[in-house]
Parts: sequence; C-alpha cells; structure tokens
Amino acid sequence: MHTKVQSMKMLVGGKWISSDKTFEVRNPQDNSLIARVPSASKEQMREAIEAAERTYRTTKVWPVHERMNILNRVAQYMRDHAEDFAQVIATEGSKTINEARGEVKRAAQTIQISAEEARRINGETINFDQNEGSENRVGYYYRFPVGVVGAVTPFNDPLNMVAHKIGPAIASGNAVVLKPASVTPLSALKLAEAFVEAGLPEGFLSVVTGSGRELGDTLVTHPAVQMISFTGGSSAGEKITQKAGAKKVCMELGSNSPVIVLQDADLHDAVQSTVSGAFSAVGQNCLGVQRIYVERSIYPQFLNTFINRTTELRVGDKMDEWTDIGPLINEQEAKRVEEWVNEAVSKGAIIKAGGHREGAFYAPTVLTNVPAEAKIAKEEIFGPVVLIYPIDSLYEAVEKSNDVNYGLQAGIFTNEINQAFYAIKHMNVGGIMINDSSDYRIDAMPFGGTKGSGVGREGIRYAIEAMTEAKVVSFRLQENLL
Repeated sequence: MHTKVQSMKMLVGGKWISSDKTFEVRNPQDNSLIARVPSASKEQMREAIEAAERTYRTTKVWPVHERMNILNRVAQYMRDHAEDFAQVIATEGSKTINEARGEVKRAAQTIQISAEEARRINGETINFDQNEGSENRVGYYYRFPVGVVGAVTPFNDPLNMVAHKIGPAIASGNAVVLKPASVTPLSALKLAEAFVEAGLPEGFLSVVTGSGRELGDTLVTHPAVQMISFTGGSSAGEKITQKAGAKKVCMELGSNSPVIVLQDADLHDAVQSTVSGAFSAVGQNCLGVQRIYVERSIYPQFLNTFINRTTELRVGDKMDEWTDIGPLINEQEAKRVEEWVNEAVSKGAIIKAGGHREGAFYAPTVLTNVPAEAKIAKEEIFGPVVLIYPIDSLYEAVEKSNDVNYGLQAGIFTNEINQAFYAIKHMNVGGIMINDSSDYRIDAMPFGGTKGSGVGREGIRYAIEAMTEAKVVSFRLQENLL
C-alpha cells in the first residue's frame, strides 16, 4: 500500500494549527509512512484547555436544540463520508476494511444517540414535605455540565471510542479536550473535521496530538479540567486516578474475558461466536474472548471444531475484503504476544493452532493446558490468542472465571435458565452475555467493569450522567400565602 504522506494539523481551541515538532503515523501492515502529525507541547495542551474553559465560561446559553442539531449534522457527515472514514481507520490501525466500515457505522450511531440523549438530560421534583417541618418547601434537581472534560482514547477503536467521549460531552454542554492514541490519531482528527463542518462553536472541542507522557499530566492535573474520561491500560489508568485527585474520573481499563460453554449448549453456535469474539480486530479488543471454560463431556468436540474454524481464518492484507485478520498495531506488540505465548509454553501450555509470528502479523492461536501462573492466564493478552480449558461443573467454571483481577464482560452458553441465572448472580463482571460471546455490545448500553477493569460506566446516557452534576433547588414559600 502506497499512499501520499499527509501533513496534518491538530485542532486547538477551534483553530487548525501545526507544531514545531511532528511524529510519524505508519501503516502497521507494511510500516509505510502515511502521515506526519503535530507533536504538541505542554503549552499547546494548556492553550487548548484554557480555550475550552474560556469558551465554556463565556457561553451564557447553549440550548439543547443547538447541541442536537450539531450532533445530528456530524452523524450525517459521517454517513455521507463513511468510506473515507473507513479507509482512514483501516490504513492507520489494525482493522480490516470490513471491520473499519462496521466501526464507522457504529460511531455515527454513537453520535446520533448522543443527539437523542441530549433531550433527555432531566431532573425530577423532590417532595420536601416528607420531612417534618418542610411542608412549605417545593423544589427539584436538574443536571448541569461539569465544564471541561479531558479525554484520552486508545488505538483499537480509533473512531468509535473518540465518538464515545466527544458525543456525550457535547450533548451535555461541556467543552472537551481529547488526546487520541499516537499510533492512530487520524481518525480522531477526521471526526474533529466533521464537528467543525457541522458548526460547533470554536473552543468546545480540541483534539491535541502527541505523546501521552508529554501531555498527560497537563491534561489530568490542570485545574480547569473537571473530569477525566480515560480508556486504556491498567497501569496508565491507575496513575491518572492518583494524579486526578478530587476530579471526576471514568476509567475503562481492559479485561481478560471468560466464556463458559456447558454441555447443553448449541456447540456450533458457541464455537462460531467465540472464534469471532477471540479473533476479531486481531484480538485487540477489551471485550475479546481470552479464556473459554468447556464442560468436560463436550470438550474434545468443542476444541476440535474450534481449531478447525480457527485454521480457516484468512490472515493477510487488511484492505482485502476477504481477509479475516490483519496485523497487530505494530511489530512490537506482535513480539510481546509471541513472548507471552512462549512463556506459557515453557510452563507446560500446548499450542493447538497458530503460535507463529511474521512481522506485525501473529497467527490466530489456540492454547490448552495453560497453567494458572502463566502471565497469559492472568493478564490481558490484547492479541489473537485464546485459552481453552475443560471444567467439571458450572461452579468450577464461575470460580475460575472470577480468579483474575478483571471483570469487564463475560459470556455463558447454556439452554438451562437456572444455570444462566447462577452465572448472572455469581460472575463478578460489568456485563454478562447469555448464549453470546463476551464481546457483544451495543453503544447505548452501560459499559464498564469491576475490579481492575475500571471505574464508572460508558454508553452515551451513562457518560452524560458522569459528565454532569446534579444541582438541587429548593423554594421556601411564605406560609401565610399557602
């Protein structure tokens, strides 16, 4: 793939600007240079934050209907230019062109839902007279924007994850400063173009590109930033939480998602769902299936069917519509996955499919007999590797599923309602999918996890709640007039 190298600008306070320094964005498939992007300074990040605060403070009225109109125009712009967006996602990231097209469709829907939810930012009346002595008081609460939202997004969903930060922030009347992943900033900049085209008032959105190490502290600690919305790795998330102090935070920090397959399940459906859940987006998916616990009586058949389906997957050119799996985001990540697999094998794990690397490509890999102390059993692999274990009972499967420091989503395949409800009650996760893989999600649902998987919930309505504050209003009426 040879494309013209683009010289990009970033959006700071409503203005497209350059920077003294730039960094390169490369196509992970062949390492070809596709763009040079401004590497912002701390001063430019401060400028973006201060512009956001100034805009928010001086905008006396920004009615809901105006915010809705802007978001609706952005969603339509995305649909009108869907293929352009998809080409950007697939070129700078790991997704195949088909996966990229799916992401554009979802991201447009995320923005559309944000417009719809803007009209539903409601409060409610409060019956103060439930308290003795408050019979002459009436009132309500309503929600108001926090002011400036700082957002940090990862590389694996470079458009939709950005939409999940910007859409709710604008819907709720906030200004937002976004720092996208440095390996995939082009999708975020393209979405910023859509907001500019839609007539978003200057200053309400900045997309500041550059190093997280260089810019992160400024974004997190600046007093004007009232809330941090972060999606990314656990270690970075923990550092942000420590530095944010009393600010509001919403953190989505990844997972090691389990799926349980019981003997009464539809075996072929379970295989199809979990193969897709394990290997779509090259496994670079926080909801991706990483561990599968299969009841022993069907384990051999499940494993063989799963291996056969895995070996049918086509690895190759991500721009080819027949390709199932493209490269990881860079060769360094592919080498890390390779190291984790090799470490597990050295401790007794058996490779049943895949297990080999070629540059940034890593073959879809199935492991069995993985010991509990292997890194790959406990941590998030974020690559195309799945671990399959036999289990003797649902209770054992639930116990092993919970035995990691993550709890984002899980799945269980069973046709027995009591078994499903046992899993629902006892699996320590933010979402459980019945007869579906752990990676099922719609953008309107609450999304987040327990334990090391994060704090708070995304999903438009729930993000809006996090990006607003409740204000109580009480009227004390003159008793002689009642």
